[in-house]
Amino acid sequence: MKLYFDHNATTPVAPEVLEPMLPFLREEYGNASSIHRFGQRARAAVEQARAQVASLIGCEAAEIIFTSGGTESDNLAIQGAVRASALPRKHVITSAIEHPAVLTTCHALERKSEGVSVTYLPVDSQGRVDPEQVRRELRPETVLVTIMHANNEIGTVEPLAEIASIARQAGVLLHTDAVQSTGKIPVDVKRLGVDLLSLSAHKFYGPKGIGALFIRKGLTLSPLFFGGHNMGEPRPGTENVASIVGLGAAAQLAAGNLETEARRLSALRDRLEKGILERVPDAGINGPATGMQGGEFLRVPNTSNLYFDYIEGESLVIALDLQGIACSTGAACSSGAIEPSHVLTAMGVPALRARGSLRLSLGRQNTEEEVEHLLGTIPAVVERLRALSPQVPDEKKAPAENAVPARKG
Repeated sequence: MKLYFDHNATTPVAPEVLEPMLPFLREEYGNASSIHRFGQRARAAVEQARAQVASLIGCEAAEIIFTSGGTESDNLAIQGAVRASALPRKHVITSAIEHPAVLTTCHALERKSEGVSVTYLPVDSQGRVDPEQVRRELRPETVLVTIMHANNEIGTVEPLAEIASIARQAGVLLHTDAVQSTGKIPVDVKRLGVDLLSLSAHKFYGPKGIGALFIRKGLTLSPLFFGGHNMGEPRPGTENVASIVGLGAAAQLAAGNLETEARRLSALRDRLEKGILERVPDAGINGPATGMQGGEFLRVPNTSNLYFDYIEGESLVIALDLQGIACSTGAACSSGAIEPSHVLTAMGVPALRARGSLRLSLGRQNTEEEVEHLLGTIPAVVERLRALSPQVPDEKKAPAENAVPARKG
């Protein structure tokens, strides 16, 4: 049995998405900027996709531009907003748990001689930013606040509407990386109050290499690229028509299934977490323990980040992969050393516990039977790894199933 529980990393392209893409990979090969009928058909498909994406997030079609994905959207939003500001000194506010696409962009702006300083806000033990902390950190030179909508590792949903109100009162722009929330929970740019929003197709059953950026009407960004005007400023270049069509189809698919799929995945995730906590000692949840409160999402429905004390998360991922189960850990492997997740570290999770954490992210093809299979597999794998781990106190160790007996004499 091959089971995929890593949908926050990427999702398979849905059949309903692939089908409308195929003509634009074969017979409909026109350039959407050409005025002949081939180009006109491509242009019509691009504009239909733009409207589909706009409908998913509650904006006007003219406020959507297409990009190569979430990373480019984040870069364009952050660099574009900062460089478009006329202030001689510029200040950006972000959080310590942002995706690297945001954090490394902010680091790059700090390093360059552009007069940019960045404040990295702490988060609480649930991974939430305090809106009042945003208020306290605002300065006369603050040009942008960039706070993600939902975290990619723990699924925590940030209080964006409150942050937006504070930013708006100060006349400061607000960008959100909504890559992990779009297509999973309702995302409405007007309700959230954001000026800029990034999304990526491959996180909700669209193709890789295509994304979008919502830019509020009237807002001007400095472009990252220069060239032809096919897509209009601030993102020139020939449109990737087939992938844009796929993004539009994925947006339409998500909009049609949003509420029912959110309920289904929430139930599966809750069953998964309850089963693991019942069957595995010294394990727990990183982030909010509940998914909703007062009708509001505290966590995206599909995401569970669990810690398993006394073992390495990377070893657990590998052991589960050998059992045909795909999942991930938030830790990054660099130069042969496993670094604890920056998200969990910012939440105050001890380094050893952070290194022993596992992310399970469910998707549309996961079933109750698959969750039960996972629950039947994880406890035995964890027990086996703990039997071999030097971290485990002797009184907690169980004999390893395949351990080699010590030599005598």
